[in-house]
Amino acid sequence: MKKKRNETDLFTKNQEKQTNNFQVFISMLRGINVSGQKKILMADLKDLYEKLGFKNVTTYIQSGNVIFKSNEKLPDTELAKKIEEAIHKKYDFEVAVIIRGKEEMKKILSSNSFLKEKNSDPKRLYVTFLSEFPVKENVESIENIDFSPDKFIIIEKEIYIYVPNGYGETKIPNNFFEKKLKVKATTRNWNTVNKLSDLASNSK
Repeated sequence: MKKKRNETDLFTKNQEKQTNNFQVFISMLRGINVSGQKKILMADLKDLYEKLGFKNVTTYIQSGNVIFKSNEKLPDTELAKKIEEAIHKKYDFEVAVIIRGKEEMKKILSSNSFLKEKNSDPKRLYVTFLSEFPVKENVESIENIDFSPDKFIIIEKEIYIYVPNGYGETKIPNNFFEKKLKVKATTRNWNTVNKLSDLASNSK
């Protein structure tokens, strides 16, 4: 009886160890389900992630946000590439995938200095996520240009944006930063960024 209990304890510890090896990631797809282009159903996207071996896969709204767990010891860029290749194989079109870890997203939320400004409206805040660190010279080429009333701050691989007249009227959309910084990018509003962080934090 004692031996059986020890075997059970060992199995439980091994299961816990395997679970602890998993990390929570947030992946954001660029430009799907926009104006009828690059259509991907969220249920199908969830299935694709699960077939790649990811666990606890959760999708959020149609713009392509997926929270998942993985125990693969790969850099974020390689993990993104794996998903991009799977999407291309299934749908025969290119989709950029940008990944952040759970703790990274928490840091992103706490680093938005626009929230400290007087009369700042969170509904006018956006974050553009970059696939990699932009080259310093490319950042310097735009960071001092006046795009009033729009404002932006580049911190590492994120661009915090404040657009008082709404994102539809902005002079600094996603395409602008991709062209000027020469990296892939995708943009989410502040509410979505908060929701993705919450979902990642509550992932079991």
